[in-house]
Amino acid sequence: MAKKEKGGFWVGLAAAIFFPLTRILARRKFVGLEHIPFDKPVLVVANHISYLDPVYSAVFVRCGRRVPRFLAKASLWKVPVLGPILKGSGQIPVHRGSVDARRSLQSGLEALGEGKVVVIYPEGTITRDPEVWPMHSHVGVGRLAVDHCVNGEAVCVPMVHWNTHLVFDRYKKKLSLFPRKTVTVQAGPPLDLSRFQGREVDGDLLREVTDHLMGEVRSLLAEVRGETAPTEFYTVRKKKDDEPKDGQK
Repeated sequence: MAKKEKGGFWVGLAAAIFFPLTRILARRKFVGLEHIPFDKPVLVVANHISYLDPVYSAVFVRCGRRVPRFLAKASLWKVPVLGPILKGSGQIPVHRGSVDARRSLQSGLEALGEGKVVVIYPEGTITRDPEVWPMHSHVGVGRLAVDHCVNGEAVCVPMVHWNTHLVFDRYKKKLSLFPRKTVTVQAGPPLDLSRFQGREVDGDLLREVTDHLMGEVRSLLAEVRGETAPTEFYTVRKKKDDEPKDGQK
């Protein structure tokens, strides 16, 4: 059996907190750990339905004997206790709406280039779909996949969470421990992205790859839920106040 990837003090501290926490919050069902290879860089593409998702994602990947690196909102680095853990364990802050956003993506590319596991939630926030399906996603994940997975250097693995939203509902700000829920985290087989090889890397390609990846995540979620997935991604409509006025772009 391959040895567990070393994580250092901060990863060990996070594990000491997160492993028992996932047991306390709900019953835990992990499926597909065998799809996280030990000897290759891995891009894990996941849905996002609750603030608890990263906790379960981290424990899932660690159960696969790897150390996860998350692309996560930079504001989390300011949270007491959590901030030092994120910094010490080598997580990647994402500064949205700034020039630093490119730097965050570059850090993700470098982590894959170093053979690490990178976990990304391409929706950028918890889904607002009323039926809890994945939303229209940002194309940063497409860039990561094109640069490292299309050529086979890294593998791209879809992963889904289900029922974390029933334990903690972000929009209702409600924690519900009883009755006990079963939180499922399931990974699917690595995706074959060879059909994107040789294509010019432009905005159209990144959008196509992103939608393909999230389509696979949506299909895996439909399998976990035992339901039929929608054919379109939910899109948050802009408020009228957010729309450009005459003469503005």
